[in-house]
Amino acid sequence: MSQKLVCNCNGTMPLDQKALGVPVHQSLCRQEVGSFLKALDGADSIVVACTQEGALFTELAEQSEKPLVAPLRFVNIREVAGWTQEAKSSGPKIAALLALADMAEAEPVPVVNYESQGRLLIIGAGSQALPWAEKLSQSLDVSVLCTEPGDLPLARSYPIYSGEVTKLDGYLGNFLVAWDLQNPIDPEMCTRCGACVVACPENAINLSYQIDLDKCQSHRACVTACASIGAISFERTERARDAEFDLILDLRTNPKMRMSQTPKGYFAPGNDPLEQALLVNQLVEMVGEFEKPKYFIYQDKICAHGRNGKVGCSACIDVCSTGAIASIFKNGQGSVEVNPNLCMGCGACATVCPSGAMRYNYPSVSHQGKELKNLASVFSAEAKKLHLTTAPSLLLHTLTAGTQMIDALGRSAHVMPKQFEGLPAFVIPYAIEHIASTGLDLWLGALSYGFSEVVLLLSGDEDPAYRLALEEQSQLANAILQAYGFDDRVHLVMANSVDDLQTVSNAMGSLRQRGALKAICTPASFGLSDQKREALEAVLEHLEKQAKTTLPEAGAPLPKTSLLGGLAMNAESCTLCMSCVSSCPEGALLDNPDEPILSFIEKQCVQCGICVQTCPEQALALDPRLRKVEQRKQKAVLNEAQAFHCISCGKPFGTSKMIDLMLAKLGAHGAFAGAAMDRLKMCGDCRVVDMVKKET
Repeated sequence: MSQKLVCNCNGTMPLDQKALGVPVHQSLCRQEVGSFLKALDGADSIVVACTQEGALFTELAEQSEKPLVAPLRFVNIREVAGWTQEAKSSGPKIAALLALADMAEAEPVPVVNYESQGRLLIIGAGSQALPWAEKLSQSLDVSVLCTEPGDLPLARSYPIYSGEVTKLDGYLGNFLVAWDLQNPIDPEMCTRCGACVVACPENAINLSYQIDLDKCQSHRACVTACASIGAISFERTERARDAEFDLILDLRTNPKMRMSQTPKGYFAPGNDPLEQALLVNQLVEMVGEFEKPKYFIYQDKICAHGRNGKVGCSACIDVCSTGAIASIFKNGQGSVEVNPNLCMGCGACATVCPSGAMRYNYPSVSHQGKELKNLASVFSAEAKKLHLTTAPSLLLHTLTAGTQMIDALGRSAHVMPKQFEGLPAFVIPYAIEHIASTGLDLWLGALSYGFSEVVLLLSGDEDPAYRLALEEQSQLANAILQAYGFDDRVHLVMANSVDDLQTVSNAMGSLRQRGALKAICTPASFGLSDQKREALEAVLEHLEKQAKTTLPEAGAPLPKTSLLGGLAMNAESCTLCMSCVSSCPEGALLDNPDEPILSFIEKQCVQCGICVQTCPEQALALDPRLRKVEQRKQKAVLNEAQAFHCISCGKPFGTSKMIDLMLAKLGAHGAFAGAAMDRLKMCGDCRVVDMVKKET
């Protein structure tokens, strides 16, 4: 257990010392700082219930002669509880947040490394790019690509190019840029002697050393003047240029990389001088070796991307905004490849992955499940002491942007309570690396642990694909809940930006006015598995046992985006060729070595659709639905037929329907007249024996 240091911030929070079970300070960061210093001498880890003064407490800890037993942990109870309109009722929430801070941290994950030597390319109009190049060339290895002319400096202190960007990709330490030289003057070769400027009769050349082709009358006097240098050519055929860089400063109005999360090392501040100055300060610091977490784990063996040359699920590729995920096909088998250097950790790929092949790992779902389970149980236990039967609501938000919004809302609610609503006493915020990294398994898992609802706070800076994915997944979650007779318990709060506090305030006000809800089920005891399908199956089994309605025999329909479902079979069209069996990446479709029987285990199906694409008779269709757990586990027969037996040895080797179809299609062909037609009725072994006999 840790030492918990709680402060009521100069009496502005109505904290109940007895209920919390810990001393409550009034000015821990000032007059009572001695209590913190005393705690540093103790043998336990320390949790400080104050994030505002985190820097101060960290500095004091670093100055202490005794090393810390464990890193300091900070938890915010002021903005999310003590400064809200329901501060006096927020005891259970505060207790739950303190308990969360007391839990073990997630296991460390592997890291991705970058190395930058400071090779910077500035792209943009010369009037903007060149002044920044002058300033940055003292500390970085600068090059400039002028997309619009600008007066060139006389000194050739750094390379200057001109042209239009044709390709720009990569990441910190490994950017590849290609451009097309469009002007007859190549500034890389130009010595800026000025001979061309003097020689041009139309004044089409100025100190940008680029020819204004609208003014040029093709006298070619400039070419003659530059003959010994060779920087000017109107007949140049080789216009393509390329080079590698570590950093990119893109000053264009429409930058090349326009995704919501650009690669590390790429900066596009636009035309705002202040934004440019802020990012330039970051550029100077990006020289050396860097690392970031490897956010994902990929298991190709259960990936449903492709089989037999057919593409099935490409959800992760479609949702990724950074271009980090690519399709790979080898020998007809499809998988995906993730560039960890391009991955920015949004986690949307794991959210939409139906099989769990793509897994978010920062932290893992199993770790998050433990924390949510603890939050719900501590809140409920404390609420029970107050004779309350309501359950907590879970507010999921992005660690950086979401925390900023919630803290700002708490401060606004404290000083302007009539204009802004803080978090209700039953709403517990829970930060995750990125809001797009959370999905069905965690949401339904939270409900099974005793949370009454899950609210996702979107801060407005998410890529549109992420928002769409979360909307679709929340609709699926609610459809599953409705199938069990519950009402919708997964909701989205969609702010327009991190400054859009009013939208969040309105949402919190609506929750407070509605009041806390009861949990939909008794709390589950199981832990969430890191394997998505296993976690989901455990949750579904728990919810089914306490469902308000019984699922129909045929199953309850689910949205088309569902990762749960069965297959609709047209038995009349199916020839039992078993192409679907060989194409299924999850082993949901099974054949029978002794009889022509096609079986299906619905629990294994991820609705990837490869079998539908593979079927030559178009006899299969996806059927998104939710059936009972036991039904989904059982092997069900989709189709069966009478076996056709070899006319020579009597061994079954196909279906009567398939052989009849083959005979009908090939019977009129001359190559299958007479004895050859009988061979079509033989198994492979007997067909060979018969051919050898006839030849001898």
